[in-house]
Amino acid sequence: MQIRTPAVAGMFYPKETHELKSAIHDCFLHPFGPGKTPPLENDEKILGVICPHAGYMYSGPIATNSFYHISSQKPELVIIIGPNHWGIGCNVAVMKEGQWQTPLGNVEVDTDSAIKLNEISKMTELDFFSHTKDHSLEVQVPMLQEIYSHKFKILPIILIDQGYKTARELGKALAKIAKIKKTVIIGSSDFTHYEENSYAYKQDKLLIEPILELDVERFYSMLQENQISACGYGAIASTMVACKELGASKGTLLKYATSGDVVGDKSSVVGYASIAFS
Repeated sequence: MQIRTPAVAGMFYPKETHELKSAIHDCFLHPFGPGKTPPLENDEKILGVICPHAGYMYSGPIATNSFYHISSQKPELVIIIGPNHWGIGCNVAVMKEGQWQTPLGNVEVDTDSAIKLNEISKMTELDFFSHTKDHSLEVQVPMLQEIYSHKFKILPIILIDQGYKTARELGKALAKIAKIKKTVIIGSSDFTHYEENSYAYKQDKLLIEPILELDVERFYSMLQENQISACGYGAIASTMVACKELGASKGTLLKYATSGDVVGDKSSVVGYASIAFS
């Protein structure tokens, strides 16, 4: 069995189990977090969320807003889509089998769903190597392990190709997978990178508006016209498409903040948003 071992434990989040659990707990109670620990008190159906993927000390509090809102659900499958920062492997890589290891234990990859996705969309490739170095999916998994006590599987998908056509095809294929099993979809992305704080707010507001309206065409227009440096734009778009196919009518901005808001240096920041689709 293939084990995808942690690539960024000890850097993006603590590598010791008790320290990791404590860090996640602190993120939920942080001023930029939901201010509460899971589970969510109501069981509103959330089809998917957008989560950041920086180190927990920067984006963890913002990310926990999305995790809090899906915490009362009991998905059999969590689909996680993110950008391939290293550019290694396949354009659209789906991990076929094995387990994803974190300091909190192992989570099984849903082989049946991986094979089915590959059958539905030949654009996707079944590949392990593409997933070996990147952090965009990895940082989501310990959060999932903390909010869910039941057994669930993951379908990790990492993207080099984040174009409009790819996002449309992938999103529609993922919606078909999500109709087979009880599923939650996570699109992993940070927003504006390394700009002054007020400029990041301005840029990201332009991009968040079409996300909330589930308007993928306008999303790509805003992205390109304003040269917004969101790294996981294809992950965002494919999540939007999938959720709309599944019946989502709106996105809700749960929290937006920047690394500057969290740590204090506002001269060069990264923007983070948690968004839920229902």
